[in-house]
Amino acid sequence: MIKVLKNAKIFSPKYLGKKDILILKDKIALIDEEVDFKTSSMEIKVFDVTGKIILPGFIDSHVHISGGGGEGGFSSRTPEINLSQLIRAGITTVVGCLGTDGITRSLENLFAKAKALEEEGLTTFMYTGSYAVPPLTITGSIVKDLVLIDKVIGVGEIAISDHRSTQPTLDEIKKVVSSARLGGLLSNKAGVVNFHVGSGEAGINYLFEIAKNTEIPIVNLYPTHMNRNRNLLFQGIEFAKMGGFFDLTTSYSTKEGKDRTVGFLRECFENKVIDNVTLTSDGQGSLPKFGSSGSFMGLKIGEVSSLYEIVREVVNNGYIPLEEAIKTITLNPSKVLKLKSKGQIKKNFDADLVIINEDLEIESVMSRGEFLMFEKSLVKSGTFEQ
Repeated sequence: MIKVLKNAKIFSPKYLGKKDILILKDKIALIDEEVDFKTSSMEIKVFDVTGKIILPGFIDSHVHISGGGGEGGFSSRTPEINLSQLIRAGITTVVGCLGTDGITRSLENLFAKAKALEEEGLTTFMYTGSYAVPPLTITGSIVKDLVLIDKVIGVGEIAISDHRSTQPTLDEIKKVVSSARLGGLLSNKAGVVNFHVGSGEAGINYLFEIAKNTEIPIVNLYPTHMNRNRNLLFQGIEFAKMGGFFDLTTSYSTKEGKDRTVGFLRECFENKVIDNVTLTSDGQGSLPKFGSSGSFMGLKIGEVSSLYEIVREVVNNGYIPLEEAIKTITLNPSKVLKLKSKGQIKKNFDADLVIINEDLEIESVMSRGEFLMFEKSLVKSGTFEQ
């Protein structure tokens, strides 16, 4: 089956203008001013997307796909995610992780959920480990998990500067990162360590120490939740200027948290580090609230829909151009995670596409060459031909 999307305004994420996209099986085979298919005897489906904008499929590299939570006891465990939540959010590639609970949640279950979502049409990966150090593994070794298990691309989310962490020492963190680095080299994977960064005063001081005083490249260190406060943002900007990547979480339990994220992303653009920033949703993770004494006060659940909502808001407010803002959920995470066929609309790349309207609303989603969400009005108006 050949599919042709005609008259698309393409953001690759760089704006390419209005072009046609030819898709062969699960790959982008051609991008041109006009794709001529009239003499072909093959079965072709044509979609006229005039007036629509096409973006690369979104990459969410931090989702609790098998559920998370538990900080308030068994009843506070959050449910696993379903395919429709991810597709409606435009997410075509997802990385699953465990969090606080590495006891009643298992890596084996996380792996099974990743495989299930893949069978349903998405591209999926996972981190080995959870908050704790030494990390949980499937094989008994970080290196073996990376080398022998196809889905495992890194370690995480390892908790630092947080009261829920195991209070790891710098030497313990170094050992985790060096194992991830070695496993990544042997398997040709990213080998990153995804760090859950809490609101503790130390922030990412451990990561600066590793980047400055060991042989481990900074690209193997990937801190998230860096929009908790302004001190972490400043650390993140410094980290990015050293060549590292850092992540802002888009799910927040309050409007103040959301507004802070929008403002911090704008500051990243103004400080010229937007190419080293990613957004992740923390979907299905718990967003707990603790009192001054550390007591549990309640929680909300992270939503994957927040990923694109933040991008859309900074664009609609005129803070960041679309082709710059969209990098944070497409091109940038593909670089961090070494996903060589993801994150761009480009020949020979995976046909992961999100079709939006002029109001930047998601209408259709294609993953690996197949529409998993399709705007039926295109069919009714006669713009679909076979």
